Amino acid sequence: MALHVEQFRYGHDNLGYLVFGRSEALAVDGGAWQEILGFTDSQRLRLLYVTHTHRHHDHLVGSEELLEKSGARLLGFQDLQDGSIIALDGEPVRVYRTPGHSIDSVCFHAGRCLLSGDTLFTGTIGNCFSGNLWAFYASIVRLMSLPEDTVVFPGHDYRELAVAFARSLEPGNRDLDAYMDSHEPDCVRSLLREELKVNPYLRFNDPGIIGILKKRGLPVDTEWERWQSIMAIEE
Repeated sequence: MALHVEQFRYGHDNLGYLVFGRSEALAVDGGAWQEILGFTDSQRLRLLYVTHTHRHHDHLVGSEELLEKSGARLLGFQDLQDGSIIALDGEPVRVYRTPGHSIDSVCFHAGRCLLSGDTLFTGTIGNCFSGNLWAFYASIVRLMSLPEDTVVFPGHDYRELAVAFARSLEPGNRDLDAYMDSHEPDCVRSLLREELKVNPYLRFNDPGIIGILKKRGLPVDTEWERWQSIMAIEE
């Protein structure tokens, strides 16, 4: 039995999620708490856990209501150890600690689905609010190593702005048109293989991106230098 992912939009561009099996569910970034509870009721699901991709305010809203009305257990950062498993109906949701955007950033991997929070968006990545570029680099490299058919479910819908920036860097990248045409605001997601074709922050080893960095006089000799260089370009 595979786990399923339902996406819920709240605020202007925030995206929250419910991961569920036959009868058990996990809420991640539950700002749309009323819609989430409506869905669990309609599908006869028991909400076991409430958790977050990180503890920025826009990802914490709704949690108190979910906990109070469902009796679910809160999984805090201390409970989300790297490589640990959250079981739903006997199926695993694997936890990856991915510091960079924030110190406490976490991604959740269920089957082919990756809930990537503000670490990886469709077309871009999060700001490095932690100030730790090395940790962010390691987190991004880790996600890049996942199977290319991994479905990325981000914490925000920034695709239009992301594609505009990517196009300003690589106006000749034909993959950007198809990528934008595939955008579905009602369910924001992408395949990792698509991100590897269009997302500049996953393509710092691509010859085209390296050429752009060289023209700007930025260091490119090592992978670490290329990562720092792509992060230095302002969107």
